[in-house]
Amino acid sequence: MELRQILDGVESLEMVMPEFQREYVWPIEDAKQLLISMFKGYPTGCLLFWETENPPEIKNKAVDTNKLGLTKVILDGQQRLTTLFMLIRGQIPPYYTNEDILHDPRHLYFNVLSGDFQYYQKKLMENNPLWHSVIKCFDENEVDSFDIAEKYNEINEDVEFREIAKAIGKNLTKLRAIEKMTYPILTVPKTADIDGAIDVFDKVNSKGTKLTDAELVLTHVTGGWPKARRIMKKKMLEMKDNGFDFSLDFLTRCMVVTLTKSALYKKNSKLKYDKFTKEDYKLAWAKVEKALDYLLPILQQDGLISSTNDLSTNNVLVPMIAYLVENDNKFKGNLKYQFLYWMFLALIWSRYSGQTDARLDKDIYIINNDEDIIASLVQEIEDSRGRLDVKEADMEGRTAGHPLYKMLYIVTKANKAIDWANGGAIYGTIGDYYSIQSHHIFPQAFLYRNGYQGDNHIDKKKVNEIANRAFITRDTNYSISDKAPEIYLPKVKNEYPNALEKQFIPENPKLWLAENYDSFLKERREMIALAINDFLKKLKNHQADSNEVIESKPTKSWSDFLDKGEDNFTEFKSSLRFCLRQNKPMDYIEHGILKTINAFLNSEGGTLVIGVDDEGNVLGLENDFNSFSKIGKDGFLLHFDNLIINALGKEQQADLNIKFECVNDKEFAVVEVSSSNKPVFLSKNGKKEFYVRHAASSQAYDISEAYEYINKHWS
Repeated sequence: MELRQILDGVESLEMVMPEFQREYVWPIEDAKQLLISMFKGYPTGCLLFWETENPPEIKNKAVDTNKLGLTKVILDGQQRLTTLFMLIRGQIPPYYTNEDILHDPRHLYFNVLSGDFQYYQKKLMENNPLWHSVIKCFDENEVDSFDIAEKYNEINEDVEFREIAKAIGKNLTKLRAIEKMTYPILTVPKTADIDGAIDVFDKVNSKGTKLTDAELVLTHVTGGWPKARRIMKKKMLEMKDNGFDFSLDFLTRCMVVTLTKSALYKKNSKLKYDKFTKEDYKLAWAKVEKALDYLLPILQQDGLISSTNDLSTNNVLVPMIAYLVENDNKFKGNLKYQFLYWMFLALIWSRYSGQTDARLDKDIYIINNDEDIIASLVQEIEDSRGRLDVKEADMEGRTAGHPLYKMLYIVTKANKAIDWANGGAIYGTIGDYYSIQSHHIFPQAFLYRNGYQGDNHIDKKKVNEIANRAFITRDTNYSISDKAPEIYLPKVKNEYPNALEKQFIPENPKLWLAENYDSFLKERREMIALAINDFLKKLKNHQADSNEVIESKPTKSWSDFLDKGEDNFTEFKSSLRFCLRQNKPMDYIEHGILKTINAFLNSEGGTLVIGVDDEGNVLGLENDFNSFSKIGKDGFLLHFDNLIINALGKEQQADLNIKFECVNDKEFAVVEVSSSNKPVFLSKNGKKEFYVRHAASSQAYDISEAYEYINKHWS
């Protein structure tokens, strides 16, 4: 089909955009490159439509309700189609509104002589007869090659009019031919229902980098609940007005956690869309929305988080939201402060800077399964980082991109710091808009005048260190400019005696001299580390509000635990080695046990339950107990230890804890497996195997897959 026919179809509402499609997100450079490719005759893919008599919810209600027959629903290629509609027709397609177009490419211009494309630049294009709007170039009545050649010839009399007119005409013809190009179209037949169409959409967009995993999930959610995207975006705007700028990806993650108690997308064994109804999605969103409404004021008032700019990642809020949706939107007892304590630790030590999905999933599992939630969450951080307290050396050479920079601002606000010119409280978000600025105590220009080199990487990091930053208003920052600290700091101290102390700035005048800058940095790092540790300690030890009752922690019910079934951190095995079908011990049963333990060690840990079938029914361990020469638990434990030592290594025993539990007078073994601090291989018949936990199962990795995983997981 010719492109102009497709654009006519969009304009006449013959071709429509389903609500489950994401917004127009292309940056203007992508739009320019698409037109350049088409101008050069390069292939630019194809379009995918779904022909149906019963179209789903359509964006902007842009559908002909009186139309009989088939409607063509755009499944793939909407970014290209929207771009071409705007650049050729000069309008926004009917399925979008002005607010939906975040990057409008309609100021793209075309040099009719050179064939170059550039976005409008006044200096280059004003009064230049060769540059014209691409939109106007597609209209023969607007841009004429002879008119342009005449104007160009008036400026450049030495050029040949006929040759110029011919070259311009050739380029305009080539550009306008784009509209007559045949664009390949693939079609999903009318026999497909909406679930089938979304399945095709999912498969098409799971290849390459077109959609994020979260966007694909949201597509399915919107397929079942058409208004989901609009309702979530409305909430996003409301929260943004209050300083919290969340993405659809973040809100979708919260939805997935609420629906499945897992943070995973692709490898989430419980994320099965055919099991969720419109009401399920609406209920999950209602819980997420209430949790956010409860949490955000706590962040601002108790956590001193003025906005999302104070967070190095929004992912740190997901476990807190997961707790709230399962606990009637309330932090019980002193859990409010305990969660804030954990949150700041997670931010400081970059809990989610790598392996984000796996670590989030582990923390969500802890939220829903552990008795002492905070202790377990904190232990995960300590296990991966080695310690929790901040030391002076952690800030050495660190600049504003490090999480400790944002943490310095938090403790500065907690210490009731004041501005150095007006004595007003320092509170709000860092940045020009909110007037609070990050000030170099030893100004950059001052240090560069005193021996530090701007083109020296080490010097530059030292000049911009966290320990050389304070927080003051914009006007105060401007008034200080590049003055020497020995000149302006005494004036600050004289005017506001506690101002420097409140920002953890050494008050020894000798340290304000350029030659003592290194000593200043070291002492201030120590002061900041002490302040951060003290702030965290106060949160950790904060008592519950007087009107709150701290409830005793419930004892874990193994029956409830087994009823939850298997997941990414829980695996059930019927026996340690006894095969019920063969009625005797079998090696493959033992290997299944070892595979699971190996996968947990190489992932985020987990719980292996032995003596329970896949459905959570307790079978007991009698068959295993009676299969050893030393009958009973002692024989079981001895054999288990030997399996671990021979297959995984003696050192791995430190990562395992085994105990026996009982339900309905039947015993089973519970093996708690911690995440290993190094890769662990499983030995079998002289060969090495490597397993990782995915989607509630232990997945074998070949050498190349294992190598890539090891580099990422233990980086």
